[in-house]
Amino acid sequence: MKKLERREVLKKGSAYTLFFGALFGGGIYISPKLYAKNNHLRPPGALDEKSFLATCIKCGQCMQVCPYHSINMYDITNLNSIGTPYIDAHERGCYLCDLFPCILACPTGSLQHEVTEASDIHMGTAYIDDIDNCLAFIGQKIEKESLKATFSNQNEREAKLLDAIQGYIGKECTICADMCPYPDKTDAIEMVHENSRVFPKINQKCVGCGVCAELCPSSVISVASRKTYEEVYT
Repeated sequence: MKKLERREVLKKGSAYTLFFGALFGGGIYISPKLYAKNNHLRPPGALDEKSFLATCIKCGQCMQVCPYHSINMYDITNLNSIGTPYIDAHERGCYLCDLFPCILACPTGSLQHEVTEASDIHMGTAYIDDIDNCLAFIGQKIEKESLKATFSNQNEREAKLLDAIQGYIGKECTICADMCPYPDKTDAIEMVHENSRVFPKINQKCVGCGVCAELCPSSVISVASRKTYEEVYT
């Protein structure tokens, strides 16, 4: 489904304000601020950007040990960050692995070794930037063609994940909330019901792992890299 271009969003802003004001009078749906479509995140536990760039030695160890193949390395087209690791949320999110092997593999502390729990992570904050195309919101079921997940180098974890994703075919879409890897999922994202509509709501414990953005069949979820919940929603 085609997303609204920024010009169209601005053009239709007044209409959407009236629509959502009437539909979500209870204040459950919180509109996020608009961000550029940069879904690139640093791996979990990363220092602030300046310190990260100063300490990362571009060894690629974090990428090599990631069991979900979530981590890539910037190429020459990203001169300021060339050779440093990143995660593209729309391609493959971070599944907040137990023990965080990427952090353990980092030899310099660019990925902080003190980070040991999912609650210690802050990669960014997810947001829904096109609610009117959310399958849950418009009441459409998931079709096989809309599932984006592909795992060309499957290991046991990826095979199990792919099976779980394919289990949603033909069902109402709750994939973003169900597949969130945060231990207490509803603290990060949940499906809410309001005026006969169902839609996902991002909550304050979201760590910006990007799994919801990766798996969303209609690509209506993005992640604001290194932004806090308050920065995105207030």
